[in-house]
Amino acid sequence: MHADQPNRDALAAAFRAIDGAVDLVLLAGDLTTYGQPEQAALLAEICRPLEVPVYAVLGNHDWHCNRVPEIVALLSGAGVRVLDRSWAVEEVDGASVGIVGLKGFIGGFPDSQLPDFGEPILRQVYAETTEEVDALEAGLEAVKGSDYRIVLLHYSPTVTTLEGEPRGIWPFLGTDRLAEPIAEHRPDVVLHGHTHAGRFEGAIGDVPVFNVAVPVLGRDFFVFELDGAAVKAA
Repeated sequence: MHADQPNRDALAAAFRAIDGAVDLVLLAGDLTTYGQPEQAALLAEICRPLEVPVYAVLGNHDWHCNRVPEIVALLSGAGVRVLDRSWAVEEVDGASVGIVGLKGFIGGFPDSQLPDFGEPILRQVYAETTEEVDALEAGLEAVKGSDYRIVLLHYSPTVTTLEGEPRGIWPFLGTDRLAEPIAEHRPDVVLHGHTHAGRFEGAIGDVPVFNVAVPVLGRDFFVFELDGAAVKAA
């Protein structure tokens, strides 16, 4: 996504093309380039006339200027539902779709995990990830009665979508601590961004996970179909 003035026209065309062709638009973070409110205002202008419901989570780019409340206010004012450690249920053709949305955070994977030990600043990172994991658990519990359940993240919850990225940066691309509530509640699909050189398809047990970063997709949007038995990518 990375909305900014240079890609404004391309973004507007991409959203116009998808409007009316899908039931929901889900944005997996990095909505802006540097987290500047004027960049969020640009995306808000593009999304305001859309008929299709738009849900989004924040990414690390959106936090860069530490002006998240302004970004959220601008997007919310344009009808974009920003999920930040929260959840929502959308009715689509008589079916309820539960969406659990959060940024996620770093922490690493087997053989590279940050422990809850040592200097306070490192323990703060661990605690921040714990809050994300707890919010994911609470959200999945809240939407457990929905016909379909989607987890929308920015950071990756599994190494299965990281292949292609240098292993040295894997701890900064996500953490499998996020996988624990996913494995327990088994939503229909998990979507994340952030991993620009990783793999498109992965899994947590039998739960499909898709890396929807635009450089991986090679297109502006990817269409997923949930039919109750499997997730189809089109």
